[in-house]
Amino acid sequence: MSPIRIARNAARIAAVATLAVGLTACISVFPKTKPVGLYRFGEAQVSTPKGPPGAMFSVLKSPTIFTRSAAADRILTSSDGQVAYIADARWVSPASVLFEEAVARAFENDPGRARLIGRGEVSKIDLVLRLEVRTFETDYVNGRKAAPEVVVRVRGVLNRNQDRSLVGDQVFEARVEAADNRVSAIVPAYDKAVAQVLGEVVGWVNAAGPAIAN
Repeated sequence: MSPIRIARNAARIAAVATLAVGLTACISVFPKTKPVGLYRFGEAQVSTPKGPPGAMFSVLKSPTIFTRSAAADRILTSSDGQVAYIADARWVSPASVLFEEAVARAFENDPGRARLIGRGEVSKIDLVLRLEVRTFETDYVNGRKAAPEVVVRVRGVLNRNQDRSLVGDQVFEARVEAADNRVSAIVPAYDKAVAQVLGEVVGWVNAAGPAIAN
């Protein structure tokens, strides 16, 4: 083999080796990315005031309308009119999905008169419930360094299924201060706020039972 050909082959081998080392160096950076923490809410026990006695009645709940900025899996914050999302933290599912699951559990676990029925279920429908989640956020009322409070505000609308007449229209709100300005302390505040609001919603629906006969 001629000296020129040997020199060319050596140059190719050196270039490939250099490229491989470069790629190895680049690839080793990516596994060091900080993992995103996943959280959930809606599992706290819901306390419902005892409603009036009477026969069971069925309630069809339409899909909840959720504020768009907080409906996905990111945790929304607010401070002095500015909004942002908490970095490196996500809900395990979209907030709108976790809220729907929490509503279903709240009615299932309540011994009151109202029975929530699912779409497609063959059953007489007495009332139709619509929920609108208007606020679902972490509010830094005392500045970014202080412990925030979680705000959950929900509007509930009840109609009689028979004639669509309005039975009730009410706004429910819970404000729960987090124990600290950490995600691990903010998430339990969401749990408590959601449980408080849903307890009031279920109690309100139970109390609306007598309106069916009117």
